[in-house]
Amino acid sequence: MSADGTEPITVGQAYIDSRDVIARIAYLESVESDAETLDADLPEGEAQFGLDEAERQELTDLRELAEEGESLADWPYGETLIEDYEFENYARDLAQDIGAITGEEGWPANCIDWEKAASELQQDYTAISFGHCVYWGRS
Repeated sequence: MSADGTEPITVGQAYIDSRDVIARIAYLESVESDAETLDADLPEGEAQFGLDEAERQELTDLRELAEEGESLADWPYGETLIEDYEFENYARDLAQDIGAITGEEGWPANCIDWEKAASELQQDYTAISFGHCVYWGRS
């Protein structure tokens, strides 16, 4: 993702960083604001600057996402949102990151029910809607 907000954020991305959402909103709002200033100098009906329809929709969607996301403690500092379909993989990666598993285990440790483990982990997360997807952020 682009730290300056120039890269779009799309529904369905596996992971979204809240700082990217904040930067993208700021970028789109600045383009919108600059366009209003530039367009004001043009004759009526000749506006040519600003956001296209897709960018306006993205800005609306991101504002809604940010409004929901602000309830998460780390939103301004970098909250990772995990797409629902990716959460089981996230749980497995987290278990490796904290040293709970190494990935080299044999029986019985290699028989973990990751669907259940992910479900248990989700109890510490909040579901947030973005477009047609559900994302999980740490509560």
